[in-house]
Amino acid sequence: GPDGEKSWSKKYPSCGGVLQSPIDLHSDILQYDASLVPLGFQGYNVSANEQFILTNDGHSVRLNLIPDMHLQGLRSRYTATQLHLHWGSQNDPHGSEHTVGGKHFAAELHIVHYNSDLYPNASSASNKSEGLAVLAVLIEMGSFNPSYDKIFRHLQDVRYKGQAVLIPGFSIEELLPERPDEYYRYKGSLTTPPCHPTVLWTVFRNPVQISQEQLLALETALYYTYVDDPSPREMVNNFRRVQEFEERQVYISFRQ
Repeated sequence: GPDGEKSWSKKYPSCGGVLQSPIDLHSDILQYDASLVPLGFQGYNVSANEQFILTNDGHSVRLNLIPDMHLQGLRSRYTATQLHLHWGSQNDPHGSEHTVGGKHFAAELHIVHYNSDLYPNASSASNKSEGLAVLAVLIEMGSFNPSYDKIFRHLQDVRYKGQAVLIPGFSIEELLPERPDEYYRYKGSLTTPPCHPTVLWTVFRNPVQISQEQLLALETALYYTYVDDPSPREMVNNFRRVQEFEERQVYISFRQ
């Protein structure tokens, strides 16, 4: 949790280094860039005949993605590897990692891709230049979201660390917000140790909504600990605080 963050850099020097994420997206660091074209989401419409593995990895709930999925429109092909979420708690439901003008959203989805033109898999790409590309979706409380529920309805099956369940394939593109051509783009890092500064971030401008009940399920269903741990720890507030962002620029694909 957030308490442990300060000690990360003792064991993982990158966490105290350059290009750290997440950041606050505020107007004086934003610069319009006309070359930021809409991304193509290839193979994102996964058939229900395919299966995804949903797992509790002790940090988040993670959905392993299939290699047919890739991003188009970046300098290399980036192949999808997994998605996961970050959230707050029942008492403080403001658990997005990125903030906009200082404001937290309820939660945040990360769809992680690796540079498959240059590297054989995500783990070898993760500490290399231009190794990773992450799509970030800001999530706010609002109306019920049937697409996100395709993940949330299985949370009870992965309550404890190491638990996994097969779920039917569905269109990952449905998890993206309206007008996905409007986004923030910057060079940053993984938001969990080892915090490698190797991520090309795309944070979509528009949030998606999930219901209060859906958010509550996310905030209360999961544990950081194994099923037999005598002192279970609730998986809450699994987001990193925003990082210093000096002398850097965030490029935006939309006019403010």
